[in-house]
Amino acid sequence: MEAKQSEERIKPFRLVKYFTFTGLVVIFLVTIILSVFNTHWVKAMQRQKSEDYARSLIENLNHQVFVQVIIPVGVRFGKIQLSTPEQFARMDTVVRSTLHSFKVESLNIYSMDNTIAYSFDPDLIGRQNYGGTGYYQALEEKISSRLVQRGNFFQISLGFPKEVRLITYAPLRFEPEVGRLTGPVLGVVEVVQDLSADYLTIFNIQILVVLTCTVVMGVLLVVLIFVVKRGEGIIQKRAMERLRLKERLSKAERLSALGEMAAGISHEIRNPLGIIRSSAELLKKKVTKFDPANTIPDIIVEEANRLNNIITGFINFARPRKPVLSPCRIEEVIEKNITYLSMQLKENGYTISKHYENSLPEIQADANMLYQSFLNVFINSMQAMPGGGTINVEISADDNIVTIHFDDEGRGIDDSVMEKIWDPFFTTKEMGTGLGLGIVKNIIESHGGSIQILNREQVGARVTVELPVERPEQET
Repeated sequence: MEAKQSEERIKPFRLVKYFTFTGLVVIFLVTIILSVFNTHWVKAMQRQKSEDYARSLIENLNHQVFVQVIIPVGVRFGKIQLSTPEQFARMDTVVRSTLHSFKVESLNIYSMDNTIAYSFDPDLIGRQNYGGTGYYQALEEKISSRLVQRGNFFQISLGFPKEVRLITYAPLRFEPEVGRLTGPVLGVVEVVQDLSADYLTIFNIQILVVLTCTVVMGVLLVVLIFVVKRGEGIIQKRAMERLRLKERLSKAERLSALGEMAAGISHEIRNPLGIIRSSAELLKKKVTKFDPANTIPDIIVEEANRLNNIITGFINFARPRKPVLSPCRIEEVIEKNITYLSMQLKENGYTISKHYENSLPEIQADANMLYQSFLNVFINSMQAMPGGGTINVEISADDNIVTIHFDDEGRGIDDSVMEKIWDPFFTTKEMGTGLGLGIVKNIIESHGGSIQILNREQVGARVTVELPVERPEQET
């Protein structure tokens, strides 16, 4: 039950923890998504830049070819025939000098019948119907580009193929005036740019961003786990403390109500009980004259006294009195207990073994209340050894605490009994009320001390009482 309540108390903190972890995951995913979008934007920008670059290059090439090839060759030969070595050599010289140091992988120039008239690759010269859609769009005076990607499925899916080429088609035009490409279309220029290195750079940047994000998220996660574990431990500890406090308060309230009821009942019983006992004593005197052997009045008186002791125990437990503090020596209180019990100890085969430290300090305590509590401990130790035995009493002290150990040689205490040993009205004795140890605990704690009962390793049980040398001031 306690564990279940503890879980309920900690759930809000766990909810915060889950939200925090979820937040980290969301941040990581958002970072990845933003990285993908950023990469897409960079690739689109790179393509646009490459297309603009190709257009500028083709315009420059168009001007150089028109000025240095078409006009001189046309004047000299009357028509352009790149199949002739001389014209081809002139075209090749002009094209390569124009494209020198520019990032162009290959270039094809198509005639109006879709035949490759010039190419960086000699094997392509003369091929027909090689231009495709881009060729026909260029004939309609439109500049177009297409991206060609090669790679495996994984590379293509990630958007970073092994090979990336941008193919641009533009019309080769007549130049009626210098710098004005507004004349009729003379052919088509195809420019191929290798963008593989640029895409690889973009891919490496994206990987770097993702790895950086992963490392940062990992560090944050480790820090978070540490903080959460530490915080969870603190919260759980405080939750358990609150639960224990709540249980103690609830138990105290129940005991208080029960004690008040018991005290009230005991008070009401005490008056008629006194009448019964006095009547029994009077009856005893009269009966003795006529029947000396009659023991009924004695039994009535004895049981009335026992009932009165039980009632006194109820009242002492329900309404414990505050100790009247004065200088007190523990060893003297113990000796009074031993003196009082001396006859009973001798008759039943009990011995007391005493071990007192030298120069034990005086404490501030109520000697009569301590006498009552220690007497109860001695009686319990004797009851644990019905056949007789030795009770060891050890007293030690430091500057602040006086410690008293009571050791018996009995069977010890069962675990099931140990769990309930401080519960009021719990007893394993046929004639007990279960209030003795409760009264002892109240007395010791009213002095600012503590009491503990544990089983010894070999045989018997040990009762340990700790009392402060100086009683802390109580709030009034």
